Amino acid sequence: MSVKIATLNDAWTEVSETVLSDFAAGLEGDILRSDDDEYESARLIWNGMIDRRPALIVRCTHENDVIAAVRFVRAHNLRVSVRAGGHNVAGKALCDDGVVIDLGGMNGVEVNPDAPSAFVQAGARLGDVDEATRPHGLAVPVGVVSRTGIAGLTLHGGMGWLLRRDGLTIDNLTAVEIVTAAGKKITASADANPDLFWALRGGGGNFGVVTGFEYRLNPVGPQVWFAAVLYPFAEAKRAVAFWREFMAGAPVELSSFCVLRSRPMQSAEGKADRQPVVAFLACYSGPFERGEEVIRPLREWSKPIADLSGPMDYHLGVQRLFDKDYPPGRCYYWDSLFFKALDDSTIDQIVGHAANSASPLSSVNVWALGGVMNGVPAGDTAFGKRDCHFMVAVEANWEGKEYVEANTAWVGNFVDALRPMSQAGVYLNFPGAAGGKEQLVKGCYDKNFARLRKIKRHYDPDNVWRGSFNIRP
Repeated sequence: MSVKIATLNDAWTEVSETVLSDFAAGLEGDILRSDDDEYESARLIWNGMIDRRPALIVRCTHENDVIAAVRFVRAHNLRVSVRAGGHNVAGKALCDDGVVIDLGGMNGVEVNPDAPSAFVQAGARLGDVDEATRPHGLAVPVGVVSRTGIAGLTLHGGMGWLLRRDGLTIDNLTAVEIVTAAGKKITASADANPDLFWALRGGGGNFGVVTGFEYRLNPVGPQVWFAAVLYPFAEAKRAVAFWREFMAGAPVELSSFCVLRSRPMQSAEGKADRQPVVAFLACYSGPFERGEEVIRPLREWSKPIADLSGPMDYHLGVQRLFDKDYPPGRCYYWDSLFFKALDDSTIDQIVGHAANSASPLSSVNVWALGGVMNGVPAGDTAFGKRDCHFMVAVEANWEGKEYVEANTAWVGNFVDALRPMSQAGVYLNFPGAAGGKEQLVKGCYDKNFARLRKIKRHYDPDNVWRGSFNIRP
């Protein structure tokens, strides 16, 4: 017997039972094939729109498993993808007919409060990191949904509630452990392989299988002030313009985004139970006694539909607040745009296109950037959007695969209309069509792209890791 597996050059090869048995015998983890009982559940990822069937899933429990998996893939020239948290909306964790190197079993977090720092294995999720750092009053600046995988979030930049105060996730990264395409484990940091360390801070999974991250920790909470104020969608244009001006003068300890949700939610009885809204969401992580006053203008701008603002536990409250809005198995298609500024005409277009969403679960989130994120020179990391002050995330979220076309069309039309006003490229954690369009990936990195391609040629000349948002060597 043998298993038929796709190769890197889109052909097929057959791997014998003897070879597979020998490979499996050397692993601490295990291998799943399509006829194994756990295969169907193991191949599922967060985004229910993604339906791919790998030939093998290698579930790693130790970095030696990763090394063995990489060497196996290289020995047979196999198509490969890497699954860490499996949360990237584009579904890059899976490949059809190839080999998935699954890091989900490698999810440990070790905190050194004296440094302060944390070492995080690549299979960990943001919630794992928050739980480990909370007892010390510390945090890694990460994203806003606790089920998100730490690896993909970090490798593409990482934006969250500490963005303006502490920068991107990569701005707090001090070292990376990675298995290269040659099957060799190395460390990348400012002192060891600094060119690779530079590339990993924004360049995605193009350079190998990252098995662990070391982060600098920052003091947070435990209580912070959180603003969650809902106004009628009919006031959206004025609301976004007000929020734009407010955030221009806000302290860096305040991170915020403005949410546009244009369609009412339906209850089980068919009645609208959530009206269209524009919402101001903000987290103030500065001195606690100042927080209520800092967020007051967001609460008093107009007459709100609801004001849910107040003190909140950062790790267990703020960081989990939106988990219920992004459950596993729902369909997701997101895209993003960067802007140096938002003039009134651009705001009009954003609101107008937001009003045409195809699903009541969808939203448009306008992020205020700035602060420490903008203070890092553009050439210091591969992430290339340091001069932008706003990001617009267009999120189509819906139930039922039969509605794929309507929802992806809404996102595509929105982005096509706004792209001429925006900067080149996208945020690769909200990637849209970037996975299939090289010019969009190139635009993410601006002047850093040529250097990234040179580093790619050095560490992955055969383009083994093409399953990510690919930088071709």
